[in-house]
Amino acid sequence: MADALLGPAEIRELAARLGVAPTKKLGQNFVHDPNTVRRIVAAAGLTGEDVVLEVGPGLGSLTLGLLGAAAHVHAVEIDPVLAAALASTVAERADAGKLTVHPADALRVSADAFSPPPTMLVANLPYNVAVPVVLHLLAVLPTLRGGLVMVQKEVAERLVAGPGSKVYGVPSVKLAWYADARAAGRVPPAVFWPVPNVDSGLVAFACRDRGFDVPRTAVFEVIDAAFAQRRKTLRAALAGWAGGADHAEQVLVAAGVNPQARGESLTVTEFAAVAAAAISHGYGGKLSASGRRHEEVDS
Repeated sequence: MADALLGPAEIRELAARLGVAPTKKLGQNFVHDPNTVRRIVAAAGLTGEDVVLEVGPGLGSLTLGLLGAAAHVHAVEIDPVLAAALASTVAERADAGKLTVHPADALRVSADAFSPPPTMLVANLPYNVAVPVVLHLLAVLPTLRGGLVMVQKEVAERLVAGPGSKVYGVPSVKLAWYADARAAGRVPPAVFWPVPNVDSGLVAFACRDRGFDVPRTAVFEVIDAAFAQRRKTLRAALAGWAGGADHAEQVLVAAGVNPQARGESLTVTEFAAVAAAAISHGYGGKLSASGRRHEEVDS
């Protein structure tokens, strides 16, 4: 695998040949350090049977590392020039038969686009869409067993934060709905081209059976409402969602949650309990009308 990986000279030569200049609009920062690629692949804990979904493969540096460790790699690339060039780049250095390139927006893909179905998400994600991409893919790909993503350090800290942390918020709880997440290390700016002005962080996650008998969309409504006014007590923050502060308190008490608590203190299990209580009481914005209608996307 080591001989196949792309270094700084290869990355720049390939970009020049394709007429590619990294753009901020697409959040493009290409990894050009083979040791970092090896570190990411090792940290992902892939098996020879895993089918990897990579988002934003760019020039293919991480793709080559993943192909050496997995059974198959699905690479989703929104840039048409990069998507068109990836297969030939891989063919010069690895088994291109193990790669499927999808010229697509990762925020719009669905499960039927991928055969064989992905089991792991491993990606250097564009900073500007990292959280929406992770949550979307977890929602539409129930075959994922876990993943490892590289994101901006501050985003990584939010994704792995627990209740009570100052950075615990919507991304933290929504990721916790799907998986157990942990920090898996920092990545310095120097391994990228162009060099970003922030550090990056690795986030590893393992999907699990949540065991919640409540629709995901209903729980996510509660989470969004609670953190929209995170400095207020839940009784106040959920008033608009529940149809009044008294209704919010009634739901919270039924869920076993202190109405004077704040959203940043609740676990995902407690948010699920609030949503279940709201459905039972017929409160909660869209819950009583749409909560059960969206069970098909509760993946």
